[in-house]
Amino acid sequence: MDFRLLKHVVTLADTLHFGRASELCHISPSTLSRSIQQVESELGTRLFERDNRHVTLTPQGITFQHYAKETLEQWETQKRTLAATTAQLSGEISIYCSVTASYSFLYELLSDVRTRHPGIELKLHTGDPADAMSRVLEGADDMAITPRPRIPPSALAFKSLTRSPLLFIAPTEPHAWLPPQPESSTAEQWQHVPMILSEAGLSREYANTWFKAMGIAPRIYAQVAGHEAIVSMVGLGFGVGVVPKIVLDNSPLAERVQVLNVKPELPHYDVGLCVLNRRLKNPMIDAFWAAVNPR
Repeated sequence: MDFRLLKHVVTLADTLHFGRASELCHISPSTLSRSIQQVESELGTRLFERDNRHVTLTPQGITFQHYAKETLEQWETQKRTLAATTAQLSGEISIYCSVTASYSFLYELLSDVRTRHPGIELKLHTGDPADAMSRVLEGADDMAITPRPRIPPSALAFKSLTRSPLLFIAPTEPHAWLPPQPESSTAEQWQHVPMILSEAGLSREYANTWFKAMGIAPRIYAQVAGHEAIVSMVGLGFGVGVVPKIVLDNSPLAERVQVLNVKPELPHYDVGLCVLNRRLKNPMIDAFWAAVNPR
């Protein structure tokens, strides 16, 4: 239906006068008459009864009048909403994540946003996931993909994207310091294992908790920033590392390491998107946030 024709019908239905209606629509009475005839022809029914002196609505005309008004109101509301959204959703959003997260989540996450809001420019920063939340809290980045801490800061909103187990990984080549049966290894056997762990972050917290619960004082061979470097060092035979499964799944060195079936297992953790609660008042940030489906 042509919205212009709907406006002609509504105006005539409100005024019940061809002369006044045509003036309000800025068209001639003959053009208005043709518009009404076109709508009635498409509907297959008469909307108006008219003679030389009077115009009245038929019962079908009254019903269509209500429909036409509601349709035009919805159309105007939608136009205002889209115009306002288009005006607001232009600018830059910076996102911080690890290299692994950029492989695992960003394409799917950003493609929908780019399609819906082409005016948003996205800036990506990569680095150690342990720094992710602090960068958002300090305002260095608008959002970050990060493991969810046990107790998230109250200032942050968090949406889960996936759950990933933490794994013990070891070189594929045999080494004297490797526990022969990781699923039933002893604290004494772990005392001699060179460990390669993250400098900070949730994986380091969980590893420390595991060692403490097992009564083990780990032998720390190296502390590194970024899980990808742990996979590299383990693949070179320097020790045993702790990394999220999503890191190993995306690593080009995955075939150079093996997963140890260690018992008890390390906890899983949520990986998701975080943002400052107060930043959600920004229409652009809020639209991006709303486009992310929690999993």
